[in-house]
Amino acid sequence: MERNIENLKLLVRAGKGEIPADAVVRGGNLVNVMTGEIYPADVAIFRDTIVAVDADVGMHVGPGTQIIDASGRYLVPGLIDGHIHSECSKLSITGFAKAVVPCGTTSIVSGLDEYISVGGLEGLREVFEEIRGVPLRVFWGAPYRTPYTVPQSTIDFNFNREVHAEVQKWPECYGVWETVREFVTGGDEDTLGAIAEAFRNRLPVFGCAPMARGKELDGYLCGGVRLDHESYDHEEVVEKMRKGMHMLIRESSVTHFLAENIRAVTEVNPALARRVSFCTDDVTATDVLSKGHLDNVVRLAIAAGVPPVTAIQMGTINSAEAYRIDHLVGSISPGRLADILLVDAPDTFVVRTVIAGGRVAAEDKKMQYELKAPPRTAALSGTLKRALTTPADFEYRVGVDRGEADVLSMDVKGPFVRVRRDVTLKVEDGVVRPDPRNDVALVSVLERFGRNGNRSLAFCSGWKLKKGAMASSCAPDDNNIVVMGVSPEDMSLAVNHLIRNGGGQVLAADGEILDFLPLPVGGICSDAEPEEIAVRERELNAAAAALGCDLPDPLMYMFFLPITAIPDYAITDVGPVDVHALDVFDPILALRAE
Repeated sequence: MERNIENLKLLVRAGKGEIPADAVVRGGNLVNVMTGEIYPADVAIFRDTIVAVDADVGMHVGPGTQIIDASGRYLVPGLIDGHIHSECSKLSITGFAKAVVPCGTTSIVSGLDEYISVGGLEGLREVFEEIRGVPLRVFWGAPYRTPYTVPQSTIDFNFNREVHAEVQKWPECYGVWETVREFVTGGDEDTLGAIAEAFRNRLPVFGCAPMARGKELDGYLCGGVRLDHESYDHEEVVEKMRKGMHMLIRESSVTHFLAENIRAVTEVNPALARRVSFCTDDVTATDVLSKGHLDNVVRLAIAAGVPPVTAIQMGTINSAEAYRIDHLVGSISPGRLADILLVDAPDTFVVRTVIAGGRVAAEDKKMQYELKAPPRTAALSGTLKRALTTPADFEYRVGVDRGEADVLSMDVKGPFVRVRRDVTLKVEDGVVRPDPRNDVALVSVLERFGRNGNRSLAFCSGWKLKKGAMASSCAPDDNNIVVMGVSPEDMSLAVNHLIRNGGGQVLAADGEILDFLPLPVGGICSDAEPEEIAVRERELNAAAAALGCDLPDPLMYMFFLPITAIPDYAITDVGPVDVHALDVFDPILALRAE
């Protein structure tokens, strides 16, 4: 309901019992996240809003009131994922809602930045319209700038302070998204301009400051940042909280920080818990369908020693307060939106029923009504504006015909750390050859928006590819094409397959396409069912394993390579990047001719 004068009059009357409720949840035990209590209570709902919470809401029941039996269940607010790039799931917003709403996630906070990088503001508006058709609330933070990369990579639309002056006034905007530390402390004027605009509009600034401590953290906080979702250990969490930040503990499909970071609460100071909330950042369909979403994070916190009610607060009201949206969501209270979960018990936290916007959306992990993705326009087409490649595009040429090259290879140590590995490679016919026996592959990023035709080349380790190549047009932060392989022919084949088919993820070997997942929504997402995407993820991982890769999610590890906020090295369309120097580097350290 829009909160206009007429609707507010209706809500007030419904709260006073002068208008019957549309639905009443009866017979449950309320987990009151505001007070930490559990007690019997019924809930009356008018349209999409809670209008009464009491031991008996009989006065709100009319002839047409739906009665939802909660006997033996516990009533919990809908869960809030405080920071997520839903696009990394490869599911469109419609598909993502189908996956996470049955798990109890009814709200997410997101910058929708991957959509912006490929579709600009027109594409973003299309996603906003799609959101209106799903039972998942998306609290949008305007990205502090795009692209996030340093040096600046190529995307379809650059978000700057002039754009912020417009979009921060949109009703969909709830703050400034993922403000990276280096852009604040380095004095980037677009970033500081976005923050200054947020101060004028009284909007919160969301942070991203991994490993920020001491004076670097102090300077960052003086830039006006309110919260952070990036801490690598619990001491970092404690310092940030002692200096006034709200903290989100991240537990994604590939980065598992909860066990370490929750120690700030379980070992250092239980009082910190009230300002800690949860996020998943990047998840796969496979993980959500097999483990759950925020409900799984709540269970992990309980298993780590957090009292059940406290863990539920972390998944609900704490996040709502951190983002200043607690007047809308986060608690089962009169005037809040009717996002309510019926769970079996606080300590086991199995979600049985999901009510979203006053309507039963899911029962026992099954959606109760059909969700259909909208027709797609040119703004979010999967067209890759890139000329077809040749194998020569993936040959690292140097100034000697035969000999050896000392090379810096980016060695992956988990999805979010790449360290230096010095290796020696053969030079044959003027080309530095990858060495699959020594775990050295080529990696390239190709600009896909028809802006400049950029193409980079570097070397990487950790994937253990014995042959072939893999490529993806879903690759945050800029969603250019990233391709890795030990064969120039297969790298070219994989990239050309993406260009011809409008984007996706692909594996190739011995001159053949082994597997392909189409991602026609902007070249980054699909409208396919979550179950189908999960099957395809497992098939892609199996195909990568057949090429020799033993990483848990090889394509996701690969598509994080263009993120220049991850130490120590990255690669974008402008070249391989030294993350500490914030500049491109030459991976060839020395050449020796025979």
